[in-house]
Amino acid sequence: MTTPGEEAAPARSISAELPWRRGVGIVLFNRDGQVFVGRRIDTPTPAWQMPQGGVDAGENWEEAARRELLEEIGTDRVRFIDRTEEPLRYDLPPELLGRVWGGRYRGQEQHWFAARFLGDDSDIRLDASPHPEFSDWRWMPLEEAVAQIVPFKRALYERLAARFARHAHPMDDRDEKDGKDGKTD
Repeated sequence: MTTPGEEAAPARSISAELPWRRGVGIVLFNRDGQVFVGRRIDTPTPAWQMPQGGVDAGENWEEAARRELLEEIGTDRVRFIDRTEEPLRYDLPPELLGRVWGGRYRGQEQHWFAARFLGDDSDIRLDASPHPEFSDWRWMPLEEAVAQIVPFKRALYERLAARFARHAHPMDDRDEKDGKDGKTD
């Protein structure tokens, strides 16, 4: 509260004081070159995203990515073929700050992987987890998936689409070269 003749101090952004949550994400390509997206179970309006989540203590990035796939889609029948060199960040919108992750984080800083799905659609089981995150899922072209993402994550997904577009093709001989460039270590 200010007294007469005293100016209020500029409001400090709460989010700028918070760290980013360490996380991973997976752009999962099927044999036709389409990507997996799941509809979040915890939102009243349709909110789609790719598998992603936090890194547990003692996990490396790839271990965390495999665990997230198992938890969110019920399978880790994948081959990692690429990854971002640097983490990508997104900030939570103001209405979610303080509500998500116990209010401890401003958003996520994620290492993203591109992976080929080696299983069948029947291997995808959203109910495999005791705490499912998705109510529905589908395969769609990469650019279409970006357009379906919640607005506050869209810029990050646009960067992912540009970075991993070379993998958005039906499986063929190029896939033998995927993953052999050391980018998933």
